[in-house]
Amino acid sequence: MRFLMMHRLDERAPEAWNPSQEFMQKMGEMIQDWTDRGILITAEGVHPSAKGALVRKDRGAATKVTDGPFTEAKEVIGGFALINAEDRAQAVRYAQEYADLFEEIEVEVRQVVEFDDLPPQA
Repeated sequence: MRFLMMHRLDERAPEAWNPSQEFMQKMGEMIQDWTDRGILITAEGVHPSAKGALVRKDRGAATKVTDGPFTEAKEVIGGFALINAEDRAQAVRYAQEYADLFEEIEVEVRQVVEFDDLPPQA
């Protein structure tokens, strides 16, 4: 099964967009380990919300675009990883291992929908 891990962080924290060499080394080691073990499919960090935009369409309304930064949000998406795991429990364990690299972080784990997960068409 594939799972998406999205991590959120407080972009006001000094280390949010300027990680230490020690952190980068630990992250690199985890990426290499997970790649070697067939866990990691892909992973990327993203730029601060000041370089982003939020596109929203409410039911019955026009599409609205809000340019970053997203000052009203305490935490923003800082990156993502797409991983292989046997089940949700294993994906959560990987997310905990990932979270342990950070001082403060939130990692959302979501199973990716496969075609076999969809209901049959009538």
